[in-house]
Amino acid sequence: MARSRTAVLAGIGAAVLALAACGGGSGSDKAKGTNSSGAKVSSIKLVAAEYSKENTAKFWNDFATKYKAKTGVTLDVQVVSWNDIAQQSTTMVQNNTPPDILNINYYSSYAKDNLLYNADEVLPSSVQSDLLDAFKTSGTFNGKLYGFPDLSSARALFYNKTLFRQAGIAAPPTTWDEFEADAKKLTGLGNGTIGYAEPLGPEEAQAEFSIWAFNNGGDWKDSSGKWTINSDKNVETLAFLKKLSDEKLTQNNPGKTNRTDGAFPLFKSGKAGMIVGFGPLSSDLDKQKKIDYGIAPMPTKGASSPQTYGVTDYLDAFKKPGNQDAVKAFYDLYYQPDEVNTFIKAEGFLPVTKSGLDVFKAQPNLKVYIDTLPNVHLTPNQDPTWDKVLAAVQQNIGAAVGPSGDPKKVLDNLQKTAESGG
Repeated sequence: MARSRTAVLAGIGAAVLALAACGGGSGSDKAKGTNSSGAKVSSIKLVAAEYSKENTAKFWNDFATKYKAKTGVTLDVQVVSWNDIAQQSTTMVQNNTPPDILNINYYSSYAKDNLLYNADEVLPSSVQSDLLDAFKTSGTFNGKLYGFPDLSSARALFYNKTLFRQAGIAAPPTTWDEFEADAKKLTGLGNGTIGYAEPLGPEEAQAEFSIWAFNNGGDWKDSSGKWTINSDKNVETLAFLKKLSDEKLTQNNPGKTNRTDGAFPLFKSGKAGMIVGFGPLSSDLDKQKKIDYGIAPMPTKGASSPQTYGVTDYLDAFKKPGNQDAVKAFYDLYYQPDEVNTFIKAEGFLPVTKSGLDVFKAQPNLKVYIDTLPNVHLTPNQDPTWDKVLAAVQQNIGAAVGPSGDPKKVLDNLQKTAESGG
């Protein structure tokens, strides 16, 4: 989720998920997958996005060992960075060699092409009933659930309490005017301090733009399903982000700054007063114990109340001759509480289930996320066109905040991409 992740999809620190979406499914300790000739399937392949170098590969390799012991089938694990996974997985699909399971932040174009199993074919009913409605909606194409969420994230405003005190700011901003004024005070501290770390580079530009647009009453689509990328509200939002850059309240070149290797290090080093963040950032800050930080709802302009942007990533199940039972066994094991809990806790994300929310409610530091997660705003993942729009957004929207950038022109072009179907 690097979200691009989307993706994306995230919680805080040492959060522990108790997912009541237990096993079920095949009803056997052995996967009964066969190929078209009737021979037993000996292996399936997982291509997984790398959430962290410390945890992702370790979890999936351990999982593969348990899967083999339980099913007799080998799980071939390939972990790929978020920077490369879209291109690599697209090439696999184009070459007709997709993995059996793909962990990524989209699914609908594959579902449209009839490449994926739906939930009724491979996902335990107990899991389906426990998923939060927002994520079921996000994962549904043509009335069937194809996008099976593995974890989620929600965003909020992180602020450096030490810098706030030094700048004479008593509380985090609640409006855009207050936000801009605070950013000016923070930048005025000098010594390389910036008011706001703004990541509109290709890693996750859609997330940065989305959360600001949602808090100005904008969105990617309207209630009728019509694309509204170049709406007046969205143009106003992107113009505001450009203004922050023009006024030198952000880092240099925000249109090419990525989140994880650009903006986050600025905040973690104490150079940025504010940033939009989520679970993994909080986990890093808590481990390093260098920054006294707070988390607050996003400041608003056109929205009636603070809105959050949410991300969920998916475990897409590709249909291959004879692999259905082996794939089903994968989900039977993954959604066991001991497995999914371990994964989400290690990576520092949020749940996608109702039962998971009940557990997280007991953790005060997650309140700002848990309160908004059931009604979280997501990008229109269920539209097959979104995959192409997402790529265009990530590559092009950052140009709007450059010195000669034109927010309306950039959004007009993105609107054309969406209306043309990519």
